[in-house]
Amino acid sequence: MNFPIKPLLKEIEEIGEMGFDYVELTFDPPEAIPQRVLAQKKQILDLLHRYRMGIVGHLPTFLWTSDLYESLRRVSVQETLDALDAGSELGIEKFVLHPGYITGLGKFLMDRAKGYGMASIETVQKKATSLGITLCIENIFPQAHFLSSPHEFQEVFQSFPDLRLTLDIGHANLGGGKNKSSEFIHQYGHRISHVHANDNFGKEDNHLPIGAGIIDFEKILSELKEARYDETLTLEVFSKDRDYLKISKEKIKRIWEAL
Repeated sequence: MNFPIKPLLKEIEEIGEMGFDYVELTFDPPEAIPQRVLAQKKQILDLLHRYRMGIVGHLPTFLWTSDLYESLRRVSVQETLDALDAGSELGIEKFVLHPGYITGLGKFLMDRAKGYGMASIETVQKKATSLGITLCIENIFPQAHFLSSPHEFQEVFQSFPDLRLTLDIGHANLGGGKNKSSEFIHQYGHRISHVHANDNFGKEDNHLPIGAGIIDFEKILSELKEARYDETLTLEVFSKDRDYLKISKEKIKRIWEAL
């Protein structure tokens, strides 16, 4: 995944030089908003061709699609739709969607805020379907108060049969207790179409290199393999020293191939 505070073309080039199969392009400010991405469309496609990389998309992360303010929800959904359009022009066929965070007074009106979040998901899903894009909703951290635990996804998947799941292994390790990845795989293995991998110590979403925290990746990857998972896995490792990203890539590959 590109780190969106850094120039996008340089990010793609560095990811290509490390031998990754694809880049996950996150449409976040300041360097990767849809308008800036489209202005660099030719250079992006040239780099992907040069390094023989594919591309997956990540819709804007820090938006307010569940907020009590209608104006904030409206502009947040529009930014998401703009990213879908831009991604479609790049040939992206799979996008990750973060559900909207519930903050402020929304925490006192959880049912209403979640209803707004569900309505936003419906709008984005319809747009993705019209563009031929697979939408993969991500389990997020407990502080978001929406779609972090496995049981919360049952209603979502019942409401949106075409919606898939992005299993974020790092997020599943937050909130105390055991990592919830196993439960996600057991309940929704057939829904998982994308995976995010990074490490932490169970308290903060640190995006540490693989092996630098406490997550048992061998166990989780084994369960994914038993569920016959055979799609994309993105490393969300944002260490300043890119050597840790390369090491993480080698570790994940070695574990997966040994299973």
